[in-house]
Amino acid sequence: MHYDILIPITLFICIAYSLKAVVDAYARRKIIESRGSEELVRALLEGETVRRRHASLQWGTVMVILSLGFGLVEFLDVQTLTPGVVAILLAATGLGNLAFYLIERKIER
Repeated sequence: MHYDILIPITLFICIAYSLKAVVDAYARRKIIESRGSEELVRALLEGETVRRRHASLQWGTVMVILSLGFGLVEFLDVQTLTPGVVAILLAATGLGNLAFYLIERKIER
């Protein structure tokens, strides 16, 4: 394993996520401190909850379908990375996103 490449990438991802969390918390704090209406604050918090649920649903759906794509690659006993393997994995990712879209539409009705 090439840890000299993995560690900086992981560090960058952690820093970016931390900055996003801080900026989101700061924005929520400013809205609450600005004496926004109670209805506005409640809508903001409820909207954030829905966004988190949808993000979890999307990642879960994509990961399950992508794992099926990896399973298909393993089932076909492919040993090298070829354009066909990449196509299978990209198709699985696309199908996962389409499945999420269909599930989300059904939930919103």
